[in-house]
Amino acid sequence: MKIIVCVKQVPDTSEVRIDQKTGTMIREGVKSIINPDDLSGLEAALRIKDKNNAEVIALSMGPKQADNALRECLAMGVDRAILLSDRAFAGADTWVTSLVLSKAVELLSPDLVICGRQAIDGDTAQVGPQIAEHLNLPSVAYVSDIKLESNESLVVKRMFEDGYQSIRVKTPCLLTVLKEINEARYMRVSRIYNAYKADLVELWDNSTLGFDPLVLGLKGSPTKVKKSYTKGVKTAGKVFDVPPKEAARIIADKLKENYIL
Repeated sequence: MKIIVCVKQVPDTSEVRIDQKTGTMIREGVKSIINPDDLSGLEAALRIKDKNNAEVIALSMGPKQADNALRECLAMGVDRAILLSDRAFAGADTWVTSLVLSKAVELLSPDLVICGRQAIDGDTAQVGPQIAEHLNLPSVAYVSDIKLESNESLVVKRMFEDGYQSIRVKTPCLLTVLKEINEARYMRVSRIYNAYKADLVELWDNSTLGFDPLVLGLKGSPTKVKKSYTKGVKTAGKVFDVPPKEAARIIADKLKENYIL
């Protein structure tokens, strides 16, 4: 069985800064990490590998510095690591990102694609389902458990706020997993040493994928960030220790003040 895990290198911060001229993320001067949901997806793939001798490939699209994230994946136990990097990809929105990733997935012909539910920098949760749409693959989102029945089918648990679904899905397919599905393993010292040997991360640029440059990057992206700002701090609220009738009157008055009633 061949499994691809899509991995994104993200800023290690809760405050994402946006270049107001280009609408793209500012990465300079910010420490980067592997997106937490993607780490859980990677661990899910490695657990399948441990039991079923699967081949696991880590796939990422990003600048050259994303090489470090893929070497961490190698140190965790993946068999191959591929970085999709080209200046033509810069500034891509989720649509173009998923388009580029889907072409690489198509060339690799996996049985299973695993993505994290969403990235902590954009929080869109769009790239995984969009990859499935580009490739016409069945997909399941919000997965909290994966059981391999055979190379042809999986049984997964899909979580909701008030319960879950148990779904049997045929392969090839794509799953987006929740961070809560597992806890990622530690990297072995020997694997860390081996992961940082030269030329272990395969570099694919647009000459490998063959896209028209006009459909890539900022030019090809149908969505743009117009403005980004930090939420303002709310003022402290007031506490009223009054009987229920008085509390109801105060609430009604406040709703009228704000033109809600």
